[in-house]
Amino acid sequence: MTDPVYAAGAVCWRLIDGKMNVLLIHRTVYGDVTIPKGKLDPGETLPQTAVREIEEETGLAVALGVPLGISAYSLLNGREKIVHYWAAEVSPEAIQQSTFVPNGEVAAIEWVTIKKARTYLSYTPDVDIIDAFAKLVDTGVTRTFALIALRHAKAVQPGNWDGTDSSRPLTERGVKQATAIVPTITAWQPRRIVSSTATRCVTTVAPLAAATGIPVKRTERYSQDAFEQGTADVRSGIGKRVRSRKTAVICSHGPVLPKILHEIALATGSTYGSYISDAAALETGSFSVVHLSADNPSAGIVAIETHSPAV
Repeated sequence: MTDPVYAAGAVCWRLIDGKMNVLLIHRTVYGDVTIPKGKLDPGETLPQTAVREIEEETGLAVALGVPLGISAYSLLNGREKIVHYWAAEVSPEAIQQSTFVPNGEVAAIEWVTIKKARTYLSYTPDVDIIDAFAKLVDTGVTRTFALIALRHAKAVQPGNWDGTDSSRPLTERGVKQATAIVPTITAWQPRRIVSSTATRCVTTVAPLAAATGIPVKRTERYSQDAFEQGTADVRSGIGKRVRSRKTAVICSHGPVLPKILHEIALATGSTYGSYISDAAALETGSFSVVHLSADNPSAGIVAIETHSPAV
């Protein structure tokens, strides 16, 4: 059986004269109207692909928002194509800095209302994704931010380390994981990076800090030592992050992550369930993106997605 073709894209949106508009592209070769998307390049992750393809096709630099679902359909050659979609708000700055010009792939881009999009789109799977986005609009949770709970990358085992537990460094694989997660996490354009004071956590977010220019705030709130001693203050830290309404990365430890996810649920009035514990059960170098409404606090947790490094 031939492997499927993977792709990613987003429903790019903005308010025009107070009305919700989404971005459609008119493709040159196919003569169709569709949602910005494109195929996965070797070594890429799906969120990374979505951001890259949107910029290549529309000239717009965006940060991803809430996942909208997956389309699966057969290509003319018989291979299955699987496309992952997110929502993506387009800022006024992105509009001003757009580099789009008609080209051999995209003849035009067009902002239309959701109602018009349903009639303009050439393919039913695209309409289904627009409908998923419309449900967010109807519930008032289109503008979102994310708390990204990250477990530190692979570290030297305690039995193989003579120093303190908090000083354990990353292994060679852990260093590769720390580098590998950068393009994926930056798809959500984090504004803050917060880390446990342990060396394995600080080192994990160091490549992300270098790539984004965001300084790392080190705190005992999320350290394993403080957690095991009963002195960690996860609640106040999460409360601060929720109140700030800014996308943030929180790097911590396996034993602390369930507490972090639980406190996010409590701080947002979300019902606690297995989806919370599942999101906290991360392997080293993995992270869960918890999407929260920036405008409607009563919405609670809008969605959670989990990603792992490819190394």
